[in-house]
Amino acid sequence: MNATPRWLDTDEKAAWDSFIHMQETLIGRLSRLLQADSGMSASDYIVLVNLTGTSDGKMRFLELARLVNWEKSRMSHQVTRMTKRGLVAREECPDDARGAFIVATPAGYKAIEDAAPLHVEHVRRLFIDALTPNQLSTFARLTKRVSDHMEKQPD
Repeated sequence: MNATPRWLDTDEKAAWDSFIHMQETLIGRLSRLLQADSGMSASDYIVLVNLTGTSDGKMRFLELARLVNWEKSRMSHQVTRMTKRGLVAREECPDDARGAFIVATPAGYKAIEDAAPLHVEHVRRLFIDALTPNQLSTFARLTKRVSDHMEKQPD
């Protein structure tokens, strides 16, 4: 049984198209700048930011995958690449033989410490500075609302 599609009206389509254009352009540009500035991919960066943001620089593999909203296989490939470059290491989980911790290495800490100042400056220049404090607050509330709504929707 096929229901009639709920096509987007003009305002809805304009909002959706604007969001997609902004998101694709911003993420693409930030990714290229990060790569040019530090040699680090956006995927490397997000993994290291999350690991180094913990008190001990480590996180359970599945927790990290959930936090960055990646499939297990994508996280596994990313961790393998980063391990080969010495940015992270795998550590066995003492209370779960099948579980593993992903740990930021000293090289991983150095990489994020070198990359973060320029990256945050680009984020500020391309995104934060485009909005007033009130607009930024509204934007944060709206994006949280959409994220919360998505959490309640089936895949």
